[in-house]
Amino acid sequence: MKDESRSHGSEEDPSRKCCRSSGIDDVSNRSNSSAEDADVPRATCIPCPKDQRKPGNPGSFEEIHKKVKDLYPRHFEGIRLVVNKILSKHFQVKHTLTMSSVTPAGYKFGATYAGTKRVGMHESYPVAIGEIAPNGSMTGSFVHTLGCRLRLKYSAQIDSHQKYKACSSTAEYRSDDFTISLTLANPSFIKRQGTVVLHFLQSITSRIALGAEVACLRGSLIPGGQETIMSGAFRYSTGRTTLSGTLGEAGLHLCYHQKASEQLQLGVELETNMRTHESVATIVYRVDVDYADLVFRGYVNSETTVAAVLEKKLYPIPESSLVLSAMLNHAKQQFRVGIGINIG
Repeated sequence: MKDESRSHGSEEDPSRKCCRSSGIDDVSNRSNSSAEDADVPRATCIPCPKDQRKPGNPGSFEEIHKKVKDLYPRHFEGIRLVVNKILSKHFQVKHTLTMSSVTPAGYKFGATYAGTKRVGMHESYPVAIGEIAPNGSMTGSFVHTLGCRLRLKYSAQIDSHQKYKACSSTAEYRSDDFTISLTLANPSFIKRQGTVVLHFLQSITSRIALGAEVACLRGSLIPGGQETIMSGAFRYSTGRTTLSGTLGEAGLHLCYHQKASEQLQLGVELETNMRTHESVATIVYRVDVDYADLVFRGYVNSETTVAAVLEKKLYPIPESSLVLSAMLNHAKQQFRVGIGINIG
């Protein structure tokens, strides 16, 4: 779900309520923002219910904590230069140059393609995203839709030795008031190994959604050869505040998000591992200073880590920004600082 508040207590246009997509929407939106008025074929959207009291589609299970996760700063170390270039209304490329003594340094080239099939007002399919490094390592994903309800996604990572490090395939079906998906990750049919995950998320009311997850793992490193993990999930949202949580054999995960004002957003996250009996609590925030074209993100957690990222737009260079990043862990006495420039 691209914005949980839209389908839970906001003032969104009802005609768009059931036209949701996966987390790839943000990429397809940016790739096609300049082509909103282009004369391209449009697919028929999911027929919305006439009774507006119905809750609408709850989005995907994987994005149940999305509002808090989006607040986290993406801190980095060293010097970074990112150049985005839109070549056409369907195709854009990305150049990333990183210089660091801690994280992997070097140059990476990325490309994004968004097709002509339109779903709703802001989604275009198919979407293909890829990034490659000079040593040959590559990551990529492909997303397509069949009609408006069924979406298919494939992702893969290939290392420098041309071997698969990870891959996953997902099929997701979105009804008027529920979403169900099936994911197959890292399969090896010869060795009979892999992971199968089933997600289900149901809208109970316009503010409440309940869901469940069943994960089946099979491999030589798993005690007994195979394991099944089950968990339940809930989300309560009024638009300005959102409370979400998952509870299962693996642990407890709680998130609370509040939009305090037009400039300030706050989030609290608690993760507890039932097996190791360890917990981590985090306070995260985002401040938007519109008149200064500045965005400040930061967090502090119970592991004595403090991190922040400041992004300031640069003028007169169009679509460019200066990014300053810092992270300090008091217990480990680690300090990381980074400076970057984003263009495009």
